[in-house]
Amino acid sequence: MEQQEIRDLLQQVKEGAVSTEEVLMRLKLEPFEDIDIAKIDNHRGLRQGASEIIYGASKTPEQIDVIARKMYEGGQRTILITRMSREAAEYIDKDLPFTYYADAKVGLVGQMIEPRQKGYILVATGGTSDIPVAEEAALTAEILGNNVKRVYDVGVAGIHRLLAHTEDIMNARVIIAIAGMEGALASVIGGLADCPVIAVPTSVGYGTALGGVTALLSMLNSCASGVSVVNIDNGFGAGYQAHLINNMEG
Repeated sequence: MEQQEIRDLLQQVKEGAVSTEEVLMRLKLEPFEDIDIAKIDNHRGLRQGASEIIYGASKTPEQIDVIARKMYEGGQRTILITRMSREAAEYIDKDLPFTYYADAKVGLVGQMIEPRQKGYILVATGGTSDIPVAEEAALTAEILGNNVKRVYDVGVAGIHRLLAHTEDIMNARVIIAIAGMEGALASVIGGLADCPVIAVPTSVGYGTALGGVTALLSMLNSCASGVSVVNIDNGFGAGYQAHLINNMEG
């Protein structure tokens, strides 16, 4: 159960539409459910504002299906599955409302949360090769209830492509800058924006790119203020962090 659901329940109690006993029973349900292969954290949404995410890599299609089904039966209506193979997507119970985004290897059981903020998160990539990671970030943010704008293939090798989107950069509430090679995109965007910039190094690049390590170190050493960095290819982590920042109150 997420924080907004709790607020809605309390409002219903206030209006007399739901009894206090019913609300108490829903809150008293076990904070986690042990299903042998996993312990489903039913109170994650209440504590953190977003329900538990299923990390699909290294899980079998059967395991993903069981976990997703249990979560949905337990009342979670927005279930995000990351790093999900097509084989696992094809295995998901056909009775579940399910959408698969192949480019990002992201699955969604249920529906996207309606955006709570009018502003937007901007997701930018250095090149087309970075798009799979960018889509993982963008979809994570969208599924969790954020407006997202995408600006792809605007790397510093042709910086005029990035500068053509200066207005989008300056009006964003949060920016996710995704790049491989030397990872310079994050620093350039950081020098243009007055909002937090989350840098995502990707494993795109030739030999001395070192599978994303070069971009990671470059982003960590950015001279632009306000740039933070997540792990290599971690689009999900960037999308989730951008969601938290975008929905901060006050």
